[in-house]
Amino acid sequence: MTRGHDDTPGAEGRPSGGEGDQGGGAGVPRLESGIPRLDYILKGGFLQNGTYALMGPPGSGKTIFGNQLCFEHVRRSPTGRCVYVTLLVESHSKMIRHLGGMKFFDAAAIPDRIYYISGYPALRDQGLSGLLDLLRRTLRERRGTDVLVIDGLESVEQRALSALAFREFIHEIQGLSSFSACTTFLLSSVRERTHPENALVDGIIELTDQLIGPRAVRELTVHKFRGSDCLRGKHEVEIDTSGIVIHPRVEIQFDSPRESATEERQRMSFGIETFDAMIEGGVLSGSATALLGAPGTGKTLLGLSFLVEGARRGEEGVYFGFYEPPPRLCEKARRVGIDLETHVKKGTIRLIWQPPLEHMMDSLAEQLIELLRQAPKPRRRLFIDGIEGFRAASVYPDRMPRFLSAFTNQLRMLDVTTLVSEELDLFTPLIRMPNAELGNVVENVILLRYVELRSQIHRLISVMKMRESLYDRSIREFVITGHGIEVANSFRSAEQILSGQARVAGGLNGEEEP
Repeated sequence: MTRGHDDTPGAEGRPSGGEGDQGGGAGVPRLESGIPRLDYILKGGFLQNGTYALMGPPGSGKTIFGNQLCFEHVRRSPTGRCVYVTLLVESHSKMIRHLGGMKFFDAAAIPDRIYYISGYPALRDQGLSGLLDLLRRTLRERRGTDVLVIDGLESVEQRALSALAFREFIHEIQGLSSFSACTTFLLSSVRERTHPENALVDGIIELTDQLIGPRAVRELTVHKFRGSDCLRGKHEVEIDTSGIVIHPRVEIQFDSPRESATEERQRMSFGIETFDAMIEGGVLSGSATALLGAPGTGKTLLGLSFLVEGARRGEEGVYFGFYEPPPRLCEKARRVGIDLETHVKKGTIRLIWQPPLEHMMDSLAEQLIELLRQAPKPRRRLFIDGIEGFRAASVYPDRMPRFLSAFTNQLRMLDVTTLVSEELDLFTPLIRMPNAELGNVVENVILLRYVELRSQIHRLISVMKMRESLYDRSIREFVITGHGIEVANSFRSAEQILSGQARVAGGLNGEEEP
């Protein structure tokens, strides 16, 4: 999966108090973490010379977080220097061996710009005061250090003679940070927000790693952040060879969209003459349309026809699907006379396929939004083949209404005309939307369905909803042929099918058999 490492999701739809707006911390210098999108969540980064607690269970990514922050800091700042202090955790040689496969790792930065030191011998032999003396001496010797990481803070608490002594240690660390002009990060396996150090530090970030059903889910939460606003709540976290990547919740990224798109709205046709006539020539640009239907009713082909018609008119299109890889999709379109492959080769239509793996909902949305932002153009077309792919990627299903509202609004702001297919039940006459909220966030709803008549299956199409437009409310028959999709030019054939009357075999003219 392609991931952008720009911390700013973009000016479009940016939440109030976004990056660049210090949200109460105006005028306070910031330390950018370099961790993708963390600085966006923190509205610009950590406040310099502050003390921050990073807590989480083993395996949640604390050590990767601390090291990635250090390596990204020295990469971004020509004069930046870091000290990484380990307590009773893995050895330096093992840590560096594990970090060696990470893209952010740079052995040339060690030991001049990133200095590793074990603080546990001083803590073990001389207690908390001995560790403090070691920290003071190290920062004095390594002048210019502006980032200090202490990994394994729980060892300090275990060696403290009392809770008061531990709090005093944290207080001394804060004074040392201010005096040495460095920003300090305290990494700990402690998971209680009410723990003693959390009342003293300037910020608390929690990393979690838990099983939700069969899925292992990592998340980041900012519980406290003095001196600035931040994006609250849980945010998805991925760890791969690039390190930690954070995906802020879509509904909080884009909670303040503009009221309308910038371009003058136009009709976007499907390239099916009789169907376009039913909807005043097409759907309005910048709108969202739901294609509802059981498997095999023609949703994918109707969406591809929409993209190909746009490409024929010089409008770029994107297919974003979860089920069929691009070669199979092109073959499927070719068999019914839709020339998808030609436009794919020209680059007018891009096919993005998400293989059937475990995805993260916000990551999928970010990938699509970032792709559309790379080269913004007016009146682009997007076909999302299977909104259930986003629902399956959601850890918390109750997020779907807010997610869909924010996501579709952001697409509108990019002047993207979106089609979204939604799978209905195959073996039931009832029409029940799995995502009832989808009908509320889209402007248009098109229904495709099967009807059985005399041991034959027929397809019908109808427009259930269309805002800001007049539309034909009749039900029409449509067939998929080797030349594409054909929609009946009157409702008579559909009326005969629904009433159970016979009709001319293979005809779309609605004439009755004699």
